[in-house]
Amino acid sequence: MSEHLLVVEDEEPLRRNLVRFLEREGHTVTGYGSAEEALAAEGVEFSAAVLDLRLPGMDGISLARALAERSPSTAVIMMTAYSSVQSVVAALQMGVQDYLIKPVLLRDLGTKLERLLAHRRVVHENSLLRRQLAAAPRAPENMVARSAAMQSLLAFVQLAAPSAATVLIEGESGSGKELIARAIHSGSPRANEPFQAVNMAAIPENLVESQLFGHVRGAFTGAETARDGLFRSAGRGTLFLDEIGDLPLQQQAKLLRVLETREVVPVGSDTPVRTECRIVAATNTQLMEAVQQKRFRADLFYRLATLRVRVPALRERREDIPALVQHFIHMHAAEHNRPVIGIDSVALARLMSWNWPGNVRELAHCIERATLVSSGSMLLLADLPSEIAGAADSSGGGYHDAMEEFERALLAATLERCGGDRREAARILGLSLATLYRRIEKLNLKTPRTDSPRDPSSRESGKGALS
Repeated sequence: MSEHLLVVEDEEPLRRNLVRFLEREGHTVTGYGSAEEALAAEGVEFSAAVLDLRLPGMDGISLARALAERSPSTAVIMMTAYSSVQSVVAALQMGVQDYLIKPVLLRDLGTKLERLLAHRRVVHENSLLRRQLAAAPRAPENMVARSAAMQSLLAFVQLAAPSAATVLIEGESGSGKELIARAIHSGSPRANEPFQAVNMAAIPENLVESQLFGHVRGAFTGAETARDGLFRSAGRGTLFLDEIGDLPLQQQAKLLRVLETREVVPVGSDTPVRTECRIVAATNTQLMEAVQQKRFRADLFYRLATLRVRVPALRERREDIPALVQHFIHMHAAEHNRPVIGIDSVALARLMSWNWPGNVRELAHCIERATLVSSGSMLLLADLPSEIAGAADSSGGGYHDAMEEFERALLAATLERCGGDRREAARILGLSLATLYRRIEKLNLKTPRTDSPRDPSSRESGKGALS
């Protein structure tokens, strides 16, 4: 990424060499021979400054202090001779981020500068994201999110979407990682650009580079035409790298290089090509364990995990199951032209008590199969797969516990929809207000309250759906 850099060095040959080197690195660079000249350039904000400690007039430390007052986000590298190291130590204590001993090695300057600029970008993006997180998160289309765990996840989506930062999504297979990636893309400024998804575990090792980076014609046997590769075909959109933990080590190093330089080199070519897509990666494994076992590069992990989130397993968000079931019934009934419109309470209780090792994907397949075999308008226990219909309640709570969990989720969702207005919630549920109060108390349901604080026992009593 191009940044505007400041170089202040009174020795003209050294200043000219530093400016030329940093410009070759792709940055916009302004060089001055004194602190006074640099400070006279008002209205210009520098991402980083490379300053000589000893300057004519105002010294480098005083200049660094003045730059910090003008723009606190400017990173500073101080150059000094061995004899002045003590002064640099004092400068570091006052906020200078790094230093170089003269004669300056350009390679060291480039490494230190890139590290400081990367840190500055992350700090800036996090600050921007925090400011952009405002109203309560809404579930994107096709995403069911009633539980507290999913509401927290939606808050992350709303936070991450406007940024260009890389995102690492962790979670078990079938938990909905790609859905989260698509939600991030849809909520971003890139929403009208391509969303490219690839499962890294499904690509043969010898084709990974061609799939990701493209190839030129004749690059290898069978390469009869050139191929752009996913990084280029994603354009300015989002590239979703699923199961990133299965990427071979050799390709990990090349992916890291692309993320650092934002350039790809097609197989068979020596010419780098610029890439502007955003990277969202996902894994169903513990990448930190893979890093410790030397199966995944630590530098690539940290580059991918600028923003990091875990998708909860379905067993951790059981209160979402009733809404998910109804969502899949509507979807599959329409797709297969079936008359199913709902599910009976016994079948739902069994679904609530199942542990769902395959997560939401398993539930979707279960409901699709039940919708196909059902002979009526309601799914019954007999319509469920035999391993679920005939199993003992795997949650250990049985029918009543499962139904209580369903009721808790229903009440919570209705109250949230009504903004905490219990009178309105009771009307929607077909309950008396007194019955609703009793059910809330029995279920120990923590909810906001906006209706009249009068004693509900004095209100009209009556029977409703859950009384």
